[in-house]
Amino acid sequence: MARLSPVLQQATPVQVARGEGSYLYDTDGRRHLDFTAGIGVTSTGHCHPRVVAAAQEQVATLIHGQYTTVMHQPLLRLTERLGDVLPAGMDRVFFLNSGSEAVEASVRLARHATGRQTIIAFDGGFHGRTMGAAALTTSGAKIRAGIGPMMGGVAFAPFPYAFRYGWSEEETVAFCLKELDRILVTAAPARDVAAFLIEPVLGEGGYVPTPAAFLQGLRERAERMGILLIADEVQTGYGRTGRFWGHQHVDGLTPDILITAKGLASGFPLSAIAAPEAIMSKALPGSQGGTYGGNAVACAAALATLDVIQDEDLVANAGEQGLRLLEGLRKAAVDHPGVADVRGLGLMVGNEFLTADGAPDAAAATRAHGAAAERGLLLLTCGPFGNVVRMIPPLVVTAEQVDEGVALWSEALRAAAQ
Repeated sequence: MARLSPVLQQATPVQVARGEGSYLYDTDGRRHLDFTAGIGVTSTGHCHPRVVAAAQEQVATLIHGQYTTVMHQPLLRLTERLGDVLPAGMDRVFFLNSGSEAVEASVRLARHATGRQTIIAFDGGFHGRTMGAAALTTSGAKIRAGIGPMMGGVAFAPFPYAFRYGWSEEETVAFCLKELDRILVTAAPARDVAAFLIEPVLGEGGYVPTPAAFLQGLRERAERMGILLIADEVQTGYGRTGRFWGHQHVDGLTPDILITAKGLASGFPLSAIAAPEAIMSKALPGSQGGTYGGNAVACAAALATLDVIQDEDLVANAGEQGLRLLEGLRKAAVDHPGVADVRGLGLMVGNEFLTADGAPDAAAATRAHGAAAERGLLLLTCGPFGNVVRMIPPLVVTAEQVDEGVALWSEALRAAAQ
């Protein structure tokens, strides 16, 4: 009898039978408040009726129309609709299946468009597990261990993680930009750099928002040096941070290439990269394609997802409920000194655990995470040391559900401390 790979480990013990909104129900009928959202995928909640209806209708009409062989209407309609939410000037889109694929497609495009080979990524970033995406990832050793040599043409620069450095945000940004400037004249000469690749909020790296001043510093250097700026919005896009795109928290900032996935289709596999025509047209013939990219059912679900996000004002809800969650978690942490930092942007909130002497405390994070699951609150851990517990509610989460989650987390913290 075949079994799943032994390397696949569940974050919680739940065997799910069905989902509805912000809740999952296990095979015993127990309800769990899902603050993982499939790692940020089920943006409109589990089985939103409008998404379900759109997918069901499409399944009965056309399941797969391979988009370099034939064209289908869901793909064309979705492309047109994305023009309403993409940053101004980003008028060309290429669809794929996963975030990792989209990351690699963005790197390929950047190298074609600039004629340069080096990509500068940032410490703690997560961009995927495939070979090319893993070469750009430093969120944890497990992503890169045992598979070298990695793809060449990659350099890493410090990320402004002020809490880790123990400095003010201003001091940390100044240091990291200064180090980047050093790298651009040493390990990665600016004339060879095709792109900077960055997440507006570190995901797997610990749920650390990227300071606005750092993103502005990257944008200035990119324009001055002929380097492209790639925003990896796989997790931060589609309203997750309280703006439609995470980079929009910085006034006037527009990336050259944008990567989106996860919440794009409410759980159906779909990803994309977007860029201005002047950049996208420089991709070499045959460099963009794929068997399943732009699947008709996934595109129909993505169209319904956009409708739900807009009609139910979910971007604003993410901002409002994100502030409520952040405030509640900070209050909960007051009586638990092991929770050394609570941070986030919108509905991406991390709780970082440290020991009394300031070392990462993965054991405490694991205990709290497990205690939360026992009480019906599903969460995930992240960070290089596994010492951050992250909360990713769906965009449909209500104030009552946020308060329920905070109460369960408070109980979990008390239980984990005993």
